[in-house]
Amino acid sequence: MLDVAHAAGVSAATVSRALSEPDKVRPETRRRVMETVRRLNYTPNEPARALRAGTARMVLAAVPDLYSGAFFPAVVNAIDAELSANGYTMITGSLEGAEEKARRLVDLVYARQIDGVIILANCSGPLDGRSVLRAGVPIVAISAELGETGHPTVLIDDEACAIAQTRHLLDLGHRRLLYVSGPDGHYNDVHRYRGFRQAVREAGLASEDVQRFEGDFTLASGVAAGRSFLGTRPQPTGVVCASDEMAIGFLKTVRTAGVEVPQDVSVVGFDDIEFAEFCEPALTTIHQPRSLLGATGARVLLQRLNGNPAMDKPIVIRGELRVRGSTGHGPEVGWNRRTLRSSAG
Repeated sequence: MLDVAHAAGVSAATVSRALSEPDKVRPETRRRVMETVRRLNYTPNEPARALRAGTARMVLAAVPDLYSGAFFPAVVNAIDAELSANGYTMITGSLEGAEEKARRLVDLVYARQIDGVIILANCSGPLDGRSVLRAGVPIVAISAELGETGHPTVLIDDEACAIAQTRHLLDLGHRRLLYVSGPDGHYNDVHRYRGFRQAVREAGLASEDVQRFEGDFTLASGVAAGRSFLGTRPQPTGVVCASDEMAIGFLKTVRTAGVEVPQDVSVVGFDDIEFAEFCEPALTTIHQPRSLLGATGARVLLQRLNGNPAMDKPIVIRGELRVRGSTGHGPEVGWNRRTLRSSAG
């Protein structure tokens, strides 16, 4: 910085202001400083700047798995865009799985090299009692609740969305239903299954007409659910999946076996990932505004980093049922209509 100041004919303080608070420097002086910075290829020492400012300008996005699943990329991209626009850098990592890697991330938080944390889907990863939840930095959860921690949360209305999924099938005349779940005890699935059960209860379905298959949100568990369905008698005519990936895996499996969708079975997913509209048939699903979830979580964290108090209640974002080709009238309803059309002809 001293070299830049000498070459530009200004003080080191002026160089610092031109880089960090450009509005406080006269335009001509700022132009001369920036030209000198480029000519000398000067890069500020960010750790030193952070030490002086008492902030690292760094946020950790803790995700369940960086390399699988189609739901999280859009959420994480929106978080990154919002943070970047406000002068923060984002790093991503998982606090579950490889313990040594997770421990290094937690150590960064405790060492105050991370200013705040955004936790997606309960990925808080306590390690021998040393958890980011107790590190004393601002934390925001997206699509998760962190219990009685006082940390703000941004949620989708899982229960209401699952009710909409199920009622859609019920309104189409389906009376034998299968629910393909997420991991046992997972926050999102607990609430989605609760919504499914409420809609089933309100419709007065008998217990023998409702089945549950234990999945884990992945394509593979959707395939497994499809194989189980093929061996079931009588087969359900409507399937509610707790994720699009499971729904797509289910669709592929049963159609390969000769089951027609939606003529023989209707399938509805949850998430509205990019592939949902392009599978065959296109998937009826719950649209989660993933970019809005990510951007909202980032804004809430920025407010906390600026000293604003945590919110008392979660921010709940509404989902939307998007009806496409994978759902239709129940087989009996469809048969009656075909018979009527045939008789009329």
